[in-house]
Amino acid sequence: MDLTPQDERLIKALALAIVNRPRATLKELAEAAGVSKATLHRFCGTRDNLVHIMETHGEAALNRIVVDTDLPNADPLTTLRSLINEHMAHRELMAFLLFQYRPDTVGPEGDTGRWQSYIKALDAFFLRGQQQGAFRIDITAAVFSEIFLTMIFAMVDAERRGRAASANSITVLEQMFLHGALVPKVDNV
Repeated sequence: MDLTPQDERLIKALALAIVNRPRATLKELAEAAGVSKATLHRFCGTRDNLVHIMETHGEAALNRIVVDTDLPNADPLTTLRSLINEHMAHRELMAFLLFQYRPDTVGPEGDTGRWQSYIKALDAFFLRGQQQGAFRIDITAAVFSEIFLTMIFAMVDAERRGRAASANSITVLEQMFLHGALVPKVDNV
C-alpha cells in the first residue's frame, strides 16, 4: 500500500492514539488523531484492518531503515548512529510496534516471517561490526540486536511517558550502547 505524506501523518497520529487508548473505538481514535470518523473509515474500514495497515507500514518502515542506513556496507559506527536516528525518526510507529508486540509472534513457534529479514539484517550488521573490530566479540550478534532494539523501544516509551526528553534521546542511546553506564575515566596528567 503506497501511502501519501498525509497518510503517513495520519498513521503517526493513530499509532500514538492506539498506544495511549488501546480500547478506543474507531470514532475515539479518529478524534484523537484529529480526523473525522468518516475519514478514518475510508482509510481503513475496520479497527482490525487499521492494525493490519499499521503493522504492514511498520514492517515496511523497518525494512526501509535497513536500506537507508546501508547496513551491509557502511562503516559500523557511522551506521549505528544512522540506525538510531532512523528508528527515532519513526518514534510513533516504534511505540505502536512495541505495544503490538507479543512474545508468541517472534520465536521458534511464532509468525516470524514478517520481521525475519529485518532481524537478520541487524544480526548481520552487528556480526560485520564485530568482524571489523568495531564491536566487542564476547557478546553474540543476536544479543547485540536484542539489546539495540530493547534500548530503542525503551527510549521511545520513556519519551512517550515523559520520562525522557526527545531532544537528547539519540545521544543517550548512542552513548549507552557504545559505552554503557560507566563514568569515563579521566587521566590525571
